[in-house]
Amino acid sequence: MNAVVTTIPAAGSMIEVIQRAAADPSVDMDKMERLLLMKERIDARDAEAQFNAALCAVQSETGRISADATNPQTRSRYATYEKLDKVLRPIYTRHGLALSFDEAESPKPDHVRVLCHVTHKAGHRQTFQKDMPADGKGAKGGDVMTKTHAAGAAQSYGMRYLLKGIFNVAIGEEDQDGNDLADPTLSEEQVANIDCLLTEVNANKKAFLAWAKVERVSDILARNYTAVVKQIEARRSR
Repeated sequence: MNAVVTTIPAAGSMIEVIQRAAADPSVDMDKMERLLLMKERIDARDAEAQFNAALCAVQSETGRISADATNPQTRSRYATYEKLDKVLRPIYTRHGLALSFDEAESPKPDHVRVLCHVTHKAGHRQTFQKDMPADGKGAKGGDVMTKTHAAGAAQSYGMRYLLKGIFNVAIGEEDQDGNDLADPTLSEEQVANIDCLLTEVNANKKAFLAWAKVERVSDILARNYTAVVKQIEARRSR
């Protein structure tokens, strides 16, 4: 016995089939419902194909992104979320993609699950996730921030990691002999903590940066971190 191969018609021809069926009084409701369900499957298949094509196009256009910050704990360079967004957003929006971030409960204790919904203009959406620690502990296990600060930092880290991972971004590393890291700047964790503190005390960030004599919080030297935090905390009593 020869196998019967059933092919799914294209979306355009499927519409014609549905229109003819709708005009035919002999076609019952069950058949119409099956035709409409098939049309939905075809539309979903086509939308997913367009989503995948767009994701592929974005990756093919994105080269290595240069690092713009330093992690003094690991003595490594990394690209901040702002840098990634500046490079990637014009590319992925041009290909019909949009990103939105959210949070969900993580099954891991003291973690935050960061979600990134990637949607294509054709209608297909895919959600990516990253569980980030939010216990407020530093690299040596000590408490370095409140739970509120830790949750905000986890969200920031998660957004950056997801953005880099979704589009398979490679970060351009520069050769370092260690000499230019003798006076390192703030770590990601410290930057996130200062940003949270500035928000909590309702500080004018522009005025703060002018006082610190830097263009960005990430430019502050690590050795000045404690003094800067004390300066911000002093605003609470005003």
